[in-house]
Amino acid sequence: MTFKKNALPEDPALSQAAVANQAETMDGSVPELSVVVPVKNEAENIEPLVNEIVAALRGNVAFEIIYVDDGSTDETTTIVRKLRASVPELHLICHEKSCGQSIAVLTGVKNAQGDLIVTLDGDGQNDPADIPQMLERYRAEGVNARALIAGWRANRHDTAMKRVQSRIANKVRGGLLKDETPDTGCGIKLFRRDDFLAFPRFNHMHRFLPALMLRDGGKVYSVAVNHRPRLRGTSNYSMMNRLWVGIVDIMGVMWLQARAKTPVVKSKE
Repeated sequence: MTFKKNALPEDPALSQAAVANQAETMDGSVPELSVVVPVKNEAENIEPLVNEIVAALRGNVAFEIIYVDDGSTDETTTIVRKLRASVPELHLICHEKSCGQSIAVLTGVKNAQGDLIVTLDGDGQNDPADIPQMLERYRAEGVNARALIAGWRANRHDTAMKRVQSRIANKVRGGLLKDETPDTGCGIKLFRRDDFLAFPRFNHMHRFLPALMLRDGGKVYSVAVNHRPRLRGTSNYSMMNRLWVGIVDIMGVMWLQARAKTPVVKSKE
């Protein structure tokens, strides 16, 4: 099996070595589900998370795992490459330099074989064991449903300060965007590949997928998921870069919402 030729990313941040690496794929059937994991300097979390994804999905659904290394300077790439020898579902794409989480997710989705995408944060705080219930919830909506299943960290294992910040941010964002989700910052989400690729693209768009799905006439469903403390590594985000960027982005998404038009097709002949 090879990646779709027309799915190779056009992002200039991808090195020639990374593009060449995309041709290395597993043998077997076309996966239904692609698990996209953007990472930067998460070497200690790679193997535990990959093993959990495999344990949750192998035998239940045809899947692949796409790790997008967003300019790591540690051993992240080396460890993923070593794991590929024992995990045929695992693929690696490397950005030559860091482009941010949203661009990393976009790179992974562009190169995905599956019609359905699940995103996971690479720090191990999302639990892959939640993926089957999210997949079941999506299937309950019917084949090819335009829907986003969003994880909801009902019992968060973060510092008190981080929980307060997130609670305030979710209230402000939800009040302004009406995005029908209590926790848009949760990294585990499930959606159709084609729906994602139809969204307007901008940096930090991964934080606003529920609002973008609703803007395009889709539905959003929140599912309570497990949330775990970070056991290894260091977060790439600080309070300030989340706060100021979030304010600017919310205004931009409001602008997109105000100008959206979703046609209702009367007939097709």
